[in-house]
Amino acid sequence: MIYNEEYETMPRQALEALQLKRLQKQIARVYATVPYYAGKMDEAGVTPADIKTLADIQKLPFTTKEDLRKNYPFGLFTVPMEEVVRIHASSGTTGQPTVVGYTKKDIKMWAELMARSLNAAGAHAKDTIHNAYGYGLFTGGLGAHYGAEELGATVVPISGGNSKRQIMLMKDFKSTVLLCTPSYALNLAETMVDMGVDPKDLALKVGVFGAEPWSENMREEIQAKLGIKAIDIYGLSEIIGPGVAVECIEEQKGLHIMEDHFLAEIVDPDTFAPLALGEKGELVFTTLTKEAFPVIRYRTKDFSRIITTPCSCGRSFYKMEKVTGRSDDMMIIRGVNVFPSQIEHVLMSIEGVEPHYLIIVDRKGNLDTLEVQVEVSEAIFSDEIKQLENLTKRIQTEIKDLLGVSCKATLVEPKTIQRSEGKAQRVIDKRKI
Repeated sequence: MIYNEEYETMPRQALEALQLKRLQKQIARVYATVPYYAGKMDEAGVTPADIKTLADIQKLPFTTKEDLRKNYPFGLFTVPMEEVVRIHASSGTTGQPTVVGYTKKDIKMWAELMARSLNAAGAHAKDTIHNAYGYGLFTGGLGAHYGAEELGATVVPISGGNSKRQIMLMKDFKSTVLLCTPSYALNLAETMVDMGVDPKDLALKVGVFGAEPWSENMREEIQAKLGIKAIDIYGLSEIIGPGVAVECIEEQKGLHIMEDHFLAEIVDPDTFAPLALGEKGELVFTTLTKEAFPVIRYRTKDFSRIITTPCSCGRSFYKMEKVTGRSDDMMIIRGVNVFPSQIEHVLMSIEGVEPHYLIIVDRKGNLDTLEVQVEVSEAIFSDEIKQLENLTKRIQTEIKDLLGVSCKATLVEPKTIQRSEGKAQRVIDKRKI
């Protein structure tokens, strides 16, 4: 079942004609209402009249998070504040928070996008959706909530935290769909073990997980421990929140981009030159229909590629490959680019290693050091020293083979590494402290 067949199965030629029409209207509107955007376009020597094809988007300047911060809080809004019905903002943990606004029409559109996303993940009106994304300024909770209501499902707006209560309510309410970060899903699975709750005693059938990069090995871990299908959803607050792209339950291979509302590009992260379909690079998004806070060619810093292969689910939207890392997350260790997801991939493939780890980067003299602390099962931790040494060496060897960087592996007891109710902290870089 497809939520909106008119758009989700639209023939490619008709879809691209719709995208161009909406792009031209959006660029003209932004140029007329946002002095900052108008100034950047004038500086680049481009006007709205120059956008005659979709390829002409390459004439427009990029938007970065720094642009958003320069115009904090409302400098990039295109409507007066009396038309803004909601404001969300990033946490600002790496700088000044980025602020986004929504009109009534934006909220309605966002609700439909999330309803589409949940439907693609296998959710329906008869489902009970346990929403453990955080409510508040973070876009995840309310974005998912409105989408679930639009779908006609029953929503349990529990937000994050108090894992034992979450599990009790999932069991009592017979929740069928779980929404949270992938790291929190594993936290819930661990708490079920502590409580003596068998996942088979719950009615859960599918989970929709996002807000942080996660590997295929972590997907397999979640599916095995919770007995559900684990679906990836993509979004970011600067674009709209969750609902920009989602996997379908039929294939779980790539995320369908909601192309009637978002125009996606892939560019070289170093030269910013456009890359061909299928090539891997940095994702760039332009919002085609947002009213209060449209963004033009926003550099997400997420690495992916566009997949054009037809999908068995019947949706005609192109897919984006599952995001495995962000340039923000990338660490440069002795000249080598290292992503936490690469280390996670190694760890999750080794039997006895738990899905909880912490990467510590430091510098001794002029040399970068890399330590990976990882939990192992109680049975493994109580093994003979020789067996623990063998496991340590295996982790170090496999990370070195994959990344070309030596590391120190430290095995720690279960529940040693701090758990997260939202996005997990995977890296401590002491070089920046």
